[in-house]
Amino acid sequence: MDWKTLSAAFAMVFLAELGDKTQIALFTMTAQGKPRGAVLLGGCLALCASTVLAVALGSLLQGAVGEGFRKWIRLAAGAAFVVMGLLMLLGKDD
Repeated sequence: MDWKTLSAAFAMVFLAELGDKTQIALFTMTAQGKPRGAVLLGGCLALCASTVLAVALGSLLQGAVGEGFRKWIRLAAGAAFVVMGLLMLLGKDD
């Protein structure tokens, strides 16, 4: 087990998910009296399914694209997060 990669993946996903719309939706469902176990299990399964999809697609792309293309993907993803953050700070997230 590569503990460094495991902890980095955990930290990135945990911090990225704090306070996002999904977490607020689950909070709201629980506050409305929905069964906590069902809300917890549904949220966990959804996050697991999206993670499986991301890892599978990443594995497919791993051998299909070169390092130059991966660099551009990282730059584009970083730029998209910066733009989204700025829009949220400016109150233009609708």
